[in-house]
Amino acid sequence: MYIPPVVKNLLIINILFFIGTLVFNANDTYPLVQWFAVYYFDSPSFKIWQPITYMFMHSPIDYLHIIFNMFALYSFGSILEQRWGAKKFLIFYFITGLGALGLQWAVQSIEIYNQIGHFIPDINKYIPKNQAEIGLIRDIYFGPMLGASGAIFGLLVGFGMLYPNAELLIMFIPIPVKAKYIIPVYIVIELVLGVGKFQGDSVAHYAHLGGALIGFILVKIWKDKKDTFYTLYE
Repeated sequence: MYIPPVVKNLLIINILFFIGTLVFNANDTYPLVQWFAVYYFDSPSFKIWQPITYMFMHSPIDYLHIIFNMFALYSFGSILEQRWGAKKFLIFYFITGLGALGLQWAVQSIEIYNQIGHFIPDINKYIPKNQAEIGLIRDIYFGPMLGASGAIFGLLVGFGMLYPNAELLIMFIPIPVKAKYIIPVYIVIELVLGVGKFQGDSVAHYAHLGGALIGFILVKIWKDKKDTFYTLYE
């Protein structure tokens, strides 16, 4: 089973970060999450390295988080790396991951402004007016975001654009579905969940959409250039 070098190293780093998160745990506080997940850019918990390291962190409670992300990284990332080469694939991966964070931060800034009237309130002097403001500030300023999902959605969109007729086996669907049909459905679902803000949903849906959007833009730009790579899926 061949795994291209960048995908292989990304898999290894993600797994090592996950193991480290579980091992270095004190009373379920998970200090590695506090250090390497990413916080809102105006949060007192934000560190300069977090926009990169958050992509390698995954929930220490929900094991399916890392399992699904790593499976998708292997499945779609391997094909894209063989098409683009290691350097181009790595650039794509990190730019989509950063784009995911950028959209999430942008949405959070708008939420704060709509509630408070300021994009960046002085958190040390700010006095909440009601329970809604307390919850908003708590969730945005002190809730970490972690996971490779933003970059993974970039890979999904990139794969769907380059290999639209590739047939994918989807859980609970008994027949293969072409990428050009199923991947847009995923994007619409994320948009509905993000806008709907359903109670109990802690997933950063706008980060997924940000990764997908940047992935779409990059592939559109790159496809305008000469690409003679032969593919079995087109």
